[in-house]
Amino acid sequence: MLHTFVAYVEDKPGVLTRVASLFRRLNINIISLTVGHSERPSVSRMTIVADAADHAADRIRASLYKLDDVVDVDDIGKAPNVTRELALIKVAATAHNRSHIFELAEVFRARIVDLAPDSLMIEITGVESKIEGLIQVLNELALNETEPRVIEVCRSGKMTMRRGKHSKGVLRAMGAGDPEQPKPGNQPLETADNFADNI
Repeated sequence: MLHTFVAYVEDKPGVLTRVASLFRRLNINIISLTVGHSERPSVSRMTIVADAADHAADRIRASLYKLDDVVDVDDIGKAPNVTRELALIKVAATAHNRSHIFELAEVFRARIVDLAPDSLMIEITGVESKIEGLIQVLNELALNETEPRVIEVCRSGKMTMRRGKHSKGVLRAMGAGDPEQPKPGNQPLETADNFADNI
């Protein structure tokens, strides 16, 4: 079963290696791994999707907390969340089929970000099934072509954020919530209900 973990880690060399090594030691496969800046200075947000048994989720979270550079860990796979993925798809295109590809991109609410004489690049953002759907349609159309329609695909990992909950740091940035300082060490951050929970 797929589990999604969000880990806040300090911006230090070797942190990514230590996290990946942890999953290797636990013999758990990482399906997707996305790292980027967070709302906190000098802290990165790491979204990890792993294929593990249900009973292993608590063990993974506890093991992540043991790493010195990990500030906070949240298992949000079963919580209400918003998940998105970005993909760039390079497609073979000629003068006679370019308009058809433009129409497909519009149906999937994607956009063309690069245009060349023999190819174009599509940018699409959404859930995994939406991206897979566009790639599948493009590949099925390629059966009638002399060359493969999809030349290259570059996909980001999943980016996931819990709905309706914010850490105190986010609430302070919004001008609300308790101004109390966050707790030191590797303790989980407290959460508070968002004022616009149903948006």
